[in-house]
Amino acid sequence: MSRVVKVAVTGAAGQIGYSLLPRIANGEVFGMDTKVHLHLLEITPALPSLEGVVMEMDDCAFPLLEKMVITDDPNVAFDGVNWALLVGSRPRSAG
Repeated sequence: MSRVVKVAVTGAAGQIGYSLLPRIANGEVFGMDTKVHLHLLEITPALPSLEGVVMEMDDCAFPLLEKMVITDDPNVAFDGVNWALLVGSRPRSAG
């Protein structure tokens, strides 16, 4: 019997998030019998980029990926999640 894990990823449109998402969705992280719901958090200006990432994930047709939520609201992103990967939490700045 498969289970479902809900995973929040911050900075999901950034380079680290972009690299992690396929590994989560293809079963490398939680196993080949675990369905995945991704809650993707990004800052408001990066939401268009995140929409592009979501389209790429859809194109991959990962059989374990059941749902993706994209948001700039932490309350939505972290609601009911089992795991939170806090990566790319701050945009790059000078210095």
